[in-house]
Amino acid sequence: MRLFPRLPRWLLAACLMVAMPALAQVDLAGFIKLDSFSDIRLSPTGEYYAATVPLGDRTGLVVLRRSDNEVTARFALGKDTHISGFEWVNDTRLLLSMAENFGMDDTPSATGEIFGVDADGKNIELLVGYRAVGSGPGSRIQTRTQESVAAYLLDTLPDDEHEVLIEVWPFHDDPYTRVESLDIRNGKRRPVTRSPVQRGQFMVDHARQVRFVRGYGPDNASMLYHRSGEGAEWVLVNDEKKTRRVDIPVGFSADNRIAYLRSDSRKTPDALVAYDTQTGERRPLLQHEVVDPYEVLYSLGETGVPVGAQYLGDKVEQRFFDPQSPEARLYGMLQSAFEGQAVYVTSTTRDGTLALVQVTNGNNPGDFYLFDVPNRKAAYLLSRRQWIDPEAMGNVTPVALKARDGLALHGFLTLPPGSDGKKLPTVVYVHGGPFGRFDRLEFDTDAQILAKAGYAVLQVNFRGSGNYGRGFQEAGAQEWGKAMQDDVTDATRWAVEQGIADPKRICIHGGSYGAYAAMMGVAREPDLYACAAGYVGVYDLDLMVRQDSRDSRFMSSFSSQWVGKAGGLAEVSPTRLADRIKAPVFLAAGGEDRVAPVEHTELMEKALRKAGVPVETLVYKNEGHGFYKEEHRTEYYRRLLAFLSRHLGGAQAR
Repeated sequence: MRLFPRLPRWLLAACLMVAMPALAQVDLAGFIKLDSFSDIRLSPTGEYYAATVPLGDRTGLVVLRRSDNEVTARFALGKDTHISGFEWVNDTRLLLSMAENFGMDDTPSATGEIFGVDADGKNIELLVGYRAVGSGPGSRIQTRTQESVAAYLLDTLPDDEHEVLIEVWPFHDDPYTRVESLDIRNGKRRPVTRSPVQRGQFMVDHARQVRFVRGYGPDNASMLYHRSGEGAEWVLVNDEKKTRRVDIPVGFSADNRIAYLRSDSRKTPDALVAYDTQTGERRPLLQHEVVDPYEVLYSLGETGVPVGAQYLGDKVEQRFFDPQSPEARLYGMLQSAFEGQAVYVTSTTRDGTLALVQVTNGNNPGDFYLFDVPNRKAAYLLSRRQWIDPEAMGNVTPVALKARDGLALHGFLTLPPGSDGKKLPTVVYVHGGPFGRFDRLEFDTDAQILAKAGYAVLQVNFRGSGNYGRGFQEAGAQEWGKAMQDDVTDATRWAVEQGIADPKRICIHGGSYGAYAAMMGVAREPDLYACAAGYVGVYDLDLMVRQDSRDSRFMSSFSSQWVGKAGGLAEVSPTRLADRIKAPVFLAAGGEDRVAPVEHTELMEKALRKAGVPVETLVYKNEGHGFYKEEHRTEYYRRLLAFLSRHLGGAQAR
């Protein structure tokens, strides 16, 4: 005789929760609060720090004098405008690269604007870009060269106080790009060279000669050109159509003869190789067994010669061309000092005597230390979230499994603090993107909130994710709702088989693509998941592809190649599969979302209600692809935890 034979699965789960002991409520305040800063870097002399500061719907920059931590400069623009990068271009001046995004989950899109600001906050100039808004109310700044282009910093020219090299992109599809010199005081520009291929990206050697350009042919195949120096002819040295390989230059040897390339083969993770520009000889240098290089590591100080790479796999590690190099010894010393943490030198002074070191792991959002290199002494500087106690966070461990077709999958498991990791209510948390994005061993706010509520949190890098080689990413092409979804399902079943997940208490959840995967999960596996939650998601792929095709020729081509043709995607669109869904659903969206328009959520809700599926929604009309406002994010997590608690039995928010 079955217990509760006529109850739907979601109500049965609720009944089974009645006898569970109550959990302490989750205090959201520390998780909702924005980081004190994002990136921080030393000036060339070490006199100043510059740091980007999250300000909700924008990102600003502050400059502090190192001797007394006095703020000497502040800079920020309007809503949805973010500083995507910044560089010290001399001892007292910075260049800022701008980007826009429309919600906290949106990937910022570069605007091609470059601002200049002095360390004392003076001489703020829009050097290149369409916007003419200053830092003060009502002020206007005019560019010196009026032209509809986007520009990106190429080289800081350390021997020149007043000029840098920039890469210039005209505003139209598939432009022929060029290099120009830019006067950082007034925005005046002069031409240097042009690309022989569309969408060209350039590389400069230590003599400040433009030596490489990589672009794309008419069929989107990567093409790499080289020249021996200024005035020389461009020579094609790699054509992806012929070699089936993409080469990306990342630096030069001190004598400018050897170029270092990041090279992929479609079969293995990307490698770093040495390329002799005179003979054409290639020599392998570094290749990780599982993951791609995440960051190229360069020599200390101003020389900027590649010396190794940092890899984000089951652990964060650094590997070097020469294990006895000064940089290898420095990282070895730092890694020993911060055992169990990942270390990364974010910046150094020009002479290499001071280094700013970031220390992180899965339960630590990031501490920063100032390291005296000659004297081997580290002094604590600050933390991104000093109010977070790493010891009170969930423990994050790597996991590995095989997909049903034998493909190796990797991911991470976050367990509730103090848990034994057995028979736990579990949230399968799917990352967005999906292509090129990946989960890594780092502090994940959502995963930690869920762990605090008593859930095991499983994150898997399904095919299509980045970091595991080009072939792994391309295996996800046109596999939305198919093999990509199978990978998530296989990871879920693995967690059950390992005794981690209670098979009756599993929910699937994610944002953007992750929200799509959550809805597809309960449609394809109605008996596996007790509930599903989608945040700023896309749910109708035909609609998404049509929307993308209107954006640009590139987006139209990308969507066709990676998602599929509009009109043929109904079978992998959750809006068309609502009648297969049994589990209750929670949907959250922003009315101003330009990435996943709220129309997707409205269609999904309508389809679920028509199919009789219990559905809850939370929509803020003035939010975008992810909620900026603190009160909105607080309410979102409060509603999410309440939803999960009803169906899995975890804690609610305080």
